[in-house]
Parts: sequence; structure tokens; C-alpha cells
Amino acid sequence: MLSLHLPLAAETARIIDSAALARMKRGSILINTARGPLVDEKALLDALTNGQLGAAGLDVFCREPVGADDPLLKLPNVVVTPHLAWLTVETLERSLVVIAENCRRLRTGEALLHRVV
Repeated sequence: MLSLHLPLAAETARIIDSAALARMKRGSILINTARGPLVDEKALLDALTNGQLGAAGLDVFCREPVGADDPLLKLPNVVVTPHLAWLTVETLERSLVVIAENCRRLRTGEALLHRVV
């Protein structure tokens, strides 16, 4: 089994491609709860339909929201969740701490934490 837990960056985009999937033990399981574009979805589809991969668990897709016509959704060996694997009590608590801190920073004119531009 391979479970992905890494950020999406130029060097990680499509890190799981046909070559990476071919190196995995036949019948392995791929779980992606990180970022959709880490996986070449065409290569994943091929590996799932030809038996190279036994199954996949996907919480993220290259295109979100995933289209109802996505061929991965039609496979019996694919389990999908609606991009919620990140939601735990701990992450919710951390998010609330950051929100409160950013409110304080807005009031005092300080730079925000984790600002995305």
C-alpha cells in the first residue's frame, strides 16, 4: 500500500505516474488524501483496470469537484470521499487557533499567518 502525504509542488506534480505505478507490487493499493495532481489520473485508471493496482482510495482529484462522468468513479475497486480526510478534531482546533490569531493580527496591523496570495 502507498499512502500519499506530501504537498503539491513543481517537483511533486504527477509524481505517481505510469512508471511509479509499474514499480509497485501487483495488486497494491494507492491512497491519495494529499493533492489530486500528485497522481497521473490516466495512468491510475490504466493501472486499476489492468490489475497492476488492486484498488485506490481517493479523497482528492486533479479536477475538483470531480465530474460525475469521471471514469475513476465507475470502477468497483475505487473508493472516494469528498475531500474531507483532513478534517479531524485536531485540525479543527488548530484552524480555530489560527483564525483567532489572525483576527488579533488584523486588529493590530500585523502580517497574517499562513497568508496565501
